[in-house]
Amino acid sequence: MYVGAVLGTGVIALPAMAAKVAGPASLLAWAALVVLSAPLAVTFAALGSRYPDAGGVSYYARLAFGPRAASIAGWCFYFAVPPGSAAAGLFGGAYVSSALGGGRTTTVVTAAALMAVVGLANWVGLKVSGRFQLALAVVLVTLLLVSVASSLPQARLSHLHPFAPHGWSAIGPAAALLVWSFAGWEAITYLAGEFRSPARDLPRATGLAVLIVGALYLVLAFAVIVVLGPGAANSSAPLGDLMASGLGGNARVLAAGAALLLTLGAMNAYWAGASKLGAALGRDGQLPAVLARGSVAGEVPRRSLAAVAVLSLLALGAVEAAGVGPAPLVLLTTGSFVMVYALGVGAAVKLLPRRSVAWGAALVALAAVAVLLVMSGQYLVWPLLLGAGALAYGKYGPGAPAQVTEAA
Repeated sequence: MYVGAVLGTGVIALPAMAAKVAGPASLLAWAALVVLSAPLAVTFAALGSRYPDAGGVSYYARLAFGPRAASIAGWCFYFAVPPGSAAAGLFGGAYVSSALGGGRTTTVVTAAALMAVVGLANWVGLKVSGRFQLALAVVLVTLLLVSVASSLPQARLSHLHPFAPHGWSAIGPAAALLVWSFAGWEAITYLAGEFRSPARDLPRATGLAVLIVGALYLVLAFAVIVVLGPGAANSSAPLGDLMASGLGGNARVLAAGAALLLTLGAMNAYWAGASKLGAALGRDGQLPAVLARGSVAGEVPRRSLAAVAVLSLLALGAVEAAGVGPAPLVLLTTGSFVMVYALGVGAAVKLLPRRSVAWGAALVALAAVAVLLVMSGQYLVWPLLLGAGALAYGKYGPGAPAQVTEAA
């Protein structure tokens, strides 16, 4: 589940997009984010193992800062998943249309079909969803390794020169772009209560996920640069081009299959986590109580899951009607996740035992997230609006304390 949450749609397009911004120097941006991912992942694993609850970051924010912060964190994550899912579906659909034709219609229909598959997988319960995710992860990692290994004979180290064609300052914007690829380290916390032994299993899962995801990202980004060369910057389907260089032109169909697996893996983990979170927020009065069923470990939060599905389809329909593509959805999602990270690592600094390894990791993660907040800039407007909505619902909504409602 963890590998699928992080190793998602980032590998479909972002290696080429980062190369366009910074050239081969984008490899330094990839490496920096892999390094920064370790303390972030350790922090959330420590929180999840000590405080297993379906509320995830929202629950930690409640313990550390009170119900208002919990509500903001919950809303930012819950309402980030639908636009993120729509963007991910469009990324996967673009690979299918590239391989099979059909243009925009194929892309949108594929995105909707991906949502249907993920919704059904989660509807039957987290146990089945977890097995589904494991199968996807195994097939996905195999496909990535085969594509990289088959293409490396075409590699040319001369493609690493000039290393920074757009200047060293371009590494920062490239890193900002790659944040999308590393969102997901918090997703597993919403499922911590489903583990038999969170204190034992979460740290193991986290360590393996950091190693697997970091290694795959770095190897894939390196292969895109040294195999595709200057053409990488203009590639809309770098994974397909990489496979085609090693396995032949028909490999674009295989690349489309890999893109679908990547998208399914990421969407499956996020829908599972978000549906649990929505049930927990409904239980705590931070969303309508009708969503509360399914917040207990072992239950399937079908009402919350249905809400996520409807909102995701609405987001997909909105960008299709506007004809703007997935870029606005990506920006909305990234800003929300950075805000969730800020609240989560801030809570960790307060909750985790001082001078422990986990607490030290939380301090490092807090500094890294502060940099991400600065880099997010105007994209923080969306999570700020969500935060205001969360506070207003907590004060005036059906779950508000009686004395507050009467005073209003």
